[in-house]
Amino acid sequence: MNWPNPRQVDRSPLELISGDAFFKEFGVQPTHFARAPGRVNLIGEHIDYHDLPVFPMAIQRQVYLAFRCRDDGFVRIRSVSEDFEEVEFEIGREITANLQGHWGNYLKAPANELARRFAVSHGFDGVLVSDIPIAAGLSSSSALVNVVGLALAEVNGLELETLPFADMMADAERYTGTRGGGMDQAVSIGGQARYAAQIEFGPLKIRHILVPEKWRFVIANSGVRVEKSGYAMSAYNARRDESEHALRIITKTASERGLIHSQVTGYRDVLEILGEDIAIEIAEAELEGTLLRRFRHVVTEAVRVGKAIGLMVSEDIQAFGSLMDASHRSLRVDYEVSSVELDELVVACREAGAAGARLTGAGFGGSVIMITEQEKVDEVLEGLSQGYYGPRGIRTDTDQSHFVAKPSAGASIITL
Repeated sequence: MNWPNPRQVDRSPLELISGDAFFKEFGVQPTHFARAPGRVNLIGEHIDYHDLPVFPMAIQRQVYLAFRCRDDGFVRIRSVSEDFEEVEFEIGREITANLQGHWGNYLKAPANELARRFAVSHGFDGVLVSDIPIAAGLSSSSALVNVVGLALAEVNGLELETLPFADMMADAERYTGTRGGGMDQAVSIGGQARYAAQIEFGPLKIRHILVPEKWRFVIANSGVRVEKSGYAMSAYNARRDESEHALRIITKTASERGLIHSQVTGYRDVLEILGEDIAIEIAEAELEGTLLRRFRHVVTEAVRVGKAIGLMVSEDIQAFGSLMDASHRSLRVDYEVSSVELDELVVACREAGAAGARLTGAGFGGSVIMITEQEKVDEVLEGLSQGYYGPRGIRTDTDQSHFVAKPSAGASIITL
């Protein structure tokens, strides 16, 4: 596979753990490791599935898969964690999914997609280990999809470039039932150490933006798990349906007024032609209630992404933080994907001295991302412990509650 192979990242303890577990399970050494990081979205929430630019970064938390090629088409995967049962399946044109929400669907998803596109005849034995907090809005599921996809591509000799592979993995994850965009897969695969990623879609492009040396992004887990199944999945998909419905009404109205061509159907083109103010003006005249709120969030969030990139380049941390605050307000009021806990955590972040904070990920639970200066990190973390975690009895002596996110390298294959 045409993929980064040299050690571009430090040797991780996860590599050793997965390798030792592989030998214990299968009696031989693995031949490869695949690794893929989680991500945190700095700004640009719930707009990638509208093909609008987003601004995430890959983080140092990652999934490792130790694996070895098989001669047949079976895939056998164990997790080091006892919380996840063994998954075994045979690669074919159609791979039967597990019940909705089962972790095995994230393992089957890339196999299903690659088998649909290519002659995939070899499976593998593998052992997984991860230090990405689960159901915390940090894309542990997409990292899982990516490492399995990398392993299958490697054992089947598929020559895949970075961005096309990311597109494939975005398509693959829809097998699980979530109608998401392509941000998570793209930044997990294409991220660079020390850089955030400006990601554009249709076609997929990544522009790397250097994170200022003195800026620190801190991830704080609300303690409320957000599983990509059940209510969270249906609510996520409903937001997409509602914002698409709102867009159809606006494009029809704008076309009838001669403001746009009748063939314009996407948010990106509407924004480029009409601009934010006119788009919102039309929406306030033509929409009401839920549809108005959904449309307003998508448009204003897209504008915030462009501003945020410029502010990172100019190193204006206070203005960047203000955009994060505005993003959270929009997600809370207009897109209605926040929660009591997330709102209280954002307030606690600001009271602790953060320059700005917002929910990150799909919402409904999970994590908050905040920005602060390097010298204020300890002060902010102490404030969080006293203002949010302590009163709720949430332990802060582990790295599952909060940690400083380091902009990190994207996925890679390591050959032994």
